[in-house]
Amino acid sequence: MRTYSAKPAEVDKKWVMIDAEGLVVGRLASIVALRLRGKHKPIFTPHVDCGDNVIVINAAKVVLTGRKVEQKVYYKHTGYIGGIKTRSAKAILASRFPERIVEKAVERMLPHGPLGRRQLGNLRVYPGAEHPHAAQQPEQLDVGAMNRKNKRSG
Repeated sequence: MRTYSAKPAEVDKKWVMIDAEGLVVGRLASIVALRLRGKHKPIFTPHVDCGDNVIVINAAKVVLTGRKVEQKVYYKHTGYIGGIKTRSAKAILASRFPERIVEKAVERMLPHGPLGRRQLGNLRVYPGAEHPHAAQQPEQLDVGAMNRKNKRSG
C-alpha cells in the first residue's frame, strides 16, 4: 500500500466564515489555523496548501481570558539597536486595527516559511460584521458550539 500525497491541482478549497464575537482568541486561532492548513481533511498533505479560505468577522469582539487584556504584551523590533517596542493587548483592541490580535495569533500557529505565508494569505479578518466575500458563498462554521470553553460571555 502506498501513501497518498495530494497534488495542488486535486485540492478542493472551500470558503468558511467564522463569527468571532465572544470567542476566546487562542481557541479561535487554533481552529482557524487547522482549517488554513487543511488538517481537517482526509487528503491532508504537509507540503501542499490544501486548506480552506477562512473569513473571520467581528474580530474586534474577541475575548481574552484571565487578566491577559492588561498583562499580555506584543513585541516588535524597529531594526535599530535598542529598538524593541511593546504594546498591550488592551491598546491593540482599542486601536484602529483590533483584528491584528486574531491575525497574529493565527500567524504564529502556522508553519514559518513559504508554505505558511501562502496559507496565511487565505485568511481574511474583519473587525465588524461586514465582509466583501458574499459572492464566494462561504459556509458558516459555529466555533462556539464545538466546545463550551470556546465562547465566553464577556
